[in-house]
Amino acid sequence: MPMQRPSFETIKDRGGRFKHRVRHARHPLTGWKKWAVIAGQGLAGFVAIFAACNLVLSLSTFRGENPVARTGHEIAVLWFSTADDSPTSARAFDAIYGRELGDNPTAADIRAHFEQAADGGTFLLDQVMVDRMQAINGRIDHRVLAPGIYVGAKALGPDGAPAVWVTKWLAQYLLFPRHAYILVVPEEGPAISFSASQESKFGDGDGAPDRLSARIFQFDDEAYDFPSSGESLHEMTIVSRDPAVIAAAPVALEQARIELEAKNRTYGLLAPNSNTVVGCILEGADLMSAEVRRSILLALRAPGLGAACP
Repeated sequence: MPMQRPSFETIKDRGGRFKHRVRHARHPLTGWKKWAVIAGQGLAGFVAIFAACNLVLSLSTFRGENPVARTGHEIAVLWFSTADDSPTSARAFDAIYGRELGDNPTAADIRAHFEQAADGGTFLLDQVMVDRMQAINGRIDHRVLAPGIYVGAKALGPDGAPAVWVTKWLAQYLLFPRHAYILVVPEEGPAISFSASQESKFGDGDGAPDRLSARIFQFDDEAYDFPSSGESLHEMTIVSRDPAVIAAAPVALEQARIELEAKNRTYGLLAPNSNTVVGCILEGADLMSAEVRRSILLALRAPGLGAACP
């Protein structure tokens, strides 16, 4: 006997009974326990939606011309990144850069690689590469990275094991916002970085821990913003190749640091923060327009970048 499909009335009746059961279902818990469970479920749902939105943004924006290759590069760097100040291995460099640069590149080869990568405006600088730069050249300077002023953007996270083996993945893909800093590669001498953050993060100040402060470092392992295990991937955007601007940058950044310290402003989670300081410096030097600094996408990527200057 052929099976008959349920009629519309049957489906409607079943649907009505299901809704009646849902509406009159008794929760297994009562009182504050019931509401605690409901609140926990709501919080879990919010976190899941937040993580999903961040993942979509992380995989769909600022991906360059070849998003698939970019993602593969990121995964490889995160996989091979090392913790507790241990250098990355030669095997890591060969796996990530061997096909393009070979297993024994010169400083000139590495600089040529980044000059080509910077043609699109933005490229990745990672822990594996900076370890090789330092091994070959002794430091980060114009011999391995073209002279210029760059803006770096990195995910924030701890460097210590074992937490870093999990947090580095979460920070890279499930948290879309980034911390920005300025990197200057002069025609002569070592590269320097300008970093802003809470006073307590630098570990060398005697002021209020939550004061908005800044430091200038030689760009090496001791710098606040240097590729490390928990922050192994840095998105670099070149904002100026003008020799005059590059030459004047160290003095201008030191002056900006002194002025910031004198204002004695409190660090804000959303603003004013490190991104605010970087945005104000770039706009003040005509390296970023006010419209770009206040764009919605950059507000999501670098919260505080477009806020009022401290």
